[in-house]
Amino acid sequence: MQLALNEDQTQVLDFVDSLARPYAGVPMHDVSLALESPDLDAALVENGFLDVMAVEELGPVTAALVVEKLARLPFAVEAAASALVRPLIDPELARPLCLVEEGRTGNPVRFLRPGATVVVVGPSGVRSFTAQGGMIAPAQADTLYAYPVAFLNRLPDAMTQHDVDPAEILRAWRVAVAAEAAGLLDAALAATVIYVSERKQFGRPLATFQGMRHRLAEDQVATNSVRWLALRAAGTGDPGDAAMALLHAQDTARRVCYDYHQFLGGMGMTLEHPLHLWTYRLKLLTAELGGRGEQGLAAAEALWG
Repeated sequence: MQLALNEDQTQVLDFVDSLARPYAGVPMHDVSLALESPDLDAALVENGFLDVMAVEELGPVTAALVVEKLARLPFAVEAAASALVRPLIDPELARPLCLVEEGRTGNPVRFLRPGATVVVVGPSGVRSFTAQGGMIAPAQADTLYAYPVAFLNRLPDAMTQHDVDPAEILRAWRVAVAAEAAGLLDAALAATVIYVSERKQFGRPLATFQGMRHRLAEDQVATNSVRWLALRAAGTGDPGDAAMALLHAQDTARRVCYDYHQFLGGMGMTLEHPLHLWTYRLKLLTAELGGRGEQGLAAAEALWG
């Protein structure tokens, strides 16, 4: 596996950094459960950052790098599905793109709103439709998702059938979620490190206590491995790699988020600190595609049949 970024990838990520810089911090006095920016979304589309997978010199690994980079922002961006799944179905599908598993349409759907494209993936194939107001039930205002979320009341009778393999879409979906989780984990770790480096107890910063440093080091190793497994899965296109990447991402998120909230004395569970903007998103992603159990089964099936 090539561990160094090539010149094209470095340049793309530098451009993403430059574009996203105004959105790298939480607006002053903002205590929202979820942050969005239409301006950021429009800029990503205008500059083609969600279409890099279609560029031969860039491909799915660069798309995963872009998704991971954007997930670090406090603003939630519908990038993962658009960058890694949409090109396999129809690159002209309207955004935001909402992915739903057949048989699990009652689950919360990220970025669902009127006009969004909903893609239903399952044994019946890959089908899509444009969401209308009567199909959507908003989430309760105090629901702790940290994403813009809504629920589907029903599926329409008529949907567009796409001539693609559902298994291939599920593979790309797993890679997309793993890449997004990698960015969220990195941002949550960075926010925690800043806090414990500044917060003092017994006359010294919390980060100087050996027990905390050991746990943070373990969390860093786990976060790094999530990123590399996601990039590997993007590069190989292998269903087993994709399932293992998401399995590890969901397992890591479940474990390290406990550490981070504990290190902040529970403050990250409130709106006093922006940690929730990453950890609550991770909590929702741990249930995506059936959670860890489903990823374990998918990995076993891919590896051993």
